[in-house]
Amino acid sequence: MDVQRVKQRFNIIGNSASLNRAIDIATQVAPTDLAVLITGESGTGKEVFPQIIHNYSSRKHGKYIPVNCGAIPDGTIDSELFGHEKGSFTGAFESRKGYFEVANEGTIFLDEVAELPLSTQARLLRILETGEFLRVGSSKVQKTNVRIIAATNVDLVRAIEANKFREDLYYRLNTVPIFIPKLKDRGNDIYLLFRKFATDFAERYRMPPISLNDEARHVLDNYEWPGNVRQLKNITEQLSVIEQDRIIDTEVIKKYLPDYYPNKLPAVYKDDIDDKSFSTEREILYKFLFDMKADLTNLKKLVHEIMQKGTSSESLQDAEQIIRNYEEASSAILNTPEIKQTPSTNKISESNIEDTEEFVEESLSLEEKEIELIQKALDKHNGKRKYAAHELGISERTLYRKIKEYNIS
Repeated sequence: MDVQRVKQRFNIIGNSASLNRAIDIATQVAPTDLAVLITGESGTGKEVFPQIIHNYSSRKHGKYIPVNCGAIPDGTIDSELFGHEKGSFTGAFESRKGYFEVANEGTIFLDEVAELPLSTQARLLRILETGEFLRVGSSKVQKTNVRIIAATNVDLVRAIEANKFREDLYYRLNTVPIFIPKLKDRGNDIYLLFRKFATDFAERYRMPPISLNDEARHVLDNYEWPGNVRQLKNITEQLSVIEQDRIIDTEVIKKYLPDYYPNKLPAVYKDDIDDKSFSTEREILYKFLFDMKADLTNLKKLVHEIMQKGTSSESLQDAEQIIRNYEEASSAILNTPEIKQTPSTNKISESNIEDTEEFVEESLSLEEKEIELIQKALDKHNGKRKYAAHELGISERTLYRKIKEYNIS
């Protein structure tokens, strides 16, 4: 199947290898009846792939029913999916067919499948294994021949470990996995999507399309895009309707990216991490090394002044030995296993270190240094803890805990 033809049919923008691979897998698995599990972050466009699979399958003339499992209350999810009999619960005034019965000989797409209750997961597993199900309030077994495609932005392996998702259901659904890459990892696709959204908006409302200068495009490429394609579309439309100037520069686009931080301090950071697993000591060690580099710069200045004043060679040798010891200590710390295992994005950048006015002997207490850094970050951002946490490279939860622990005002 020609990937470009599929993109044109379903209005998919982008040329990244990971996106093309996902489309290729979808078209290859489409003629079969295998269950498919689509994974990827929210806003990446997972809902398009079940349509590709359905439209290129032998079931394309059957019904295609998308179901948002997270939007249906737990109390009614079984009734929605499997149907119910009259009088089976309060408000059941008549019998009703469920989605699996209506979608017989077609395809059903279960979006946010990880939100299903465990009891519903057991019912779904039975359909995958035997094609059988029971309406709510009925003892009569019914059959259905339906293709099941599921999607989630949740790490199902972790959900299984937390007893929130059935392991046997996971392996049934994950017969053919398709991973949708996040927008940040799609390279030049970011600008292609921006241009597409800007053009579509301009045509719809009959106005000149917006464009980016080179610096603004650089900002676009380096932003994390936590909301992925959905967020990019929203921001493009905001710029199109609000900004009078049709050429967007760096300062303008940054206003629409309030959490844009091009120079983040080095730290170990992970979403959804708890306090027990977060290594605060490592964070403080990075900060200590940062200041240690600044002190080393000051020490080199001192040696330079000694040389200019013609101090004795013995004093000069002593000062040079101090510098060598300092450098060796820094190197030893940086090469410890904990530091070496940290991702390369968290390494310290010497270019960000500025020389200070005078040499001040500081306390080497990690606790005092931590309090000082937290206070500086809070002062810099006028007490806004969200931005202070970003500046420090730690989670907001950890910052709140430290403020309370050290009684920082």
